[in-house]
Amino acid sequence: MEPIAEEILTLVKKKMAEQAAYDRDAYKELVEETIEYFREKGKLTDDDNDEFIEDQLMDMWGAVQGEFAKGK
Repeated sequence: MEPIAEEILTLVKKKMAEQAAYDRDAYKELVEETIEYFREKGKLTDDDNDEFIEDQLMDMWGAVQGEFAKGK
């Protein structure tokens, strides 16, 4: 996974915990929201492939869901 995707994933997991949003729809929404946030802050540019990053993060859903199921 790209470093920027890992950074986004870390923030998404933090938001999930803060909002107690643990289903796939909430995860997808937070991924999209966080990608947009990174774009606004200049961490993502037009050279970055948002769709690819989002796909990578959505592929991580099973692992993320597992982490929260274990109580992390």
